[in-house]
Amino acid sequence: MSEEKTKMKRIRGFPGVVKAQLDPLNQNDVFKAKFKDKKFKILLNTTDGKLAAVVSVEKGAVDVDMVDNSLKESIEKKTLGWNGKIETRTPLFLEIALGKLSMGGIVKNVLSRKVKLKGIRNLLKLLKLFSIISSKEEKKEQKGN
Repeated sequence: MSEEKTKMKRIRGFPGVVKAQLDPLNQNDVFKAKFKDKKFKILLNTTDGKLAAVVSVEKGAVDVDMVDNSLKESIEKKTLGWNGKIETRTPLFLEIALGKLSMGGIVKNVLSRKVKLKGIRNLLKLLKLFSIISSKEEKKEQKGN
């Protein structure tokens, strides 16, 4: 019974926003084709929040979990087993996720140390996920016009 409660635990805060953004990919055929053989985990840690999001992609499916980031040990690579990590403030994450920040803008923020990155290759995969979502939304807008 307690296992069912933990599975049904509602993801809230920043991880909830990320989950809402990425969940439609599980029904996207383009995503399933591109990521059918991929397996990686990326930690999205907000420096101004209490929760971090762990994005897991495995066999063409994406899942988002939340982790308490108040203790450094709870978000370490040894504990969670992530392959990539992005650490910044929540508004900057949202700009990246919604596609409002270009690759040049991300690089500029990395150089100014507003964004901390580890595992660049896997982070580029995360950006591909968000680009698949934004291209799907653009197609919907074009059909509506």
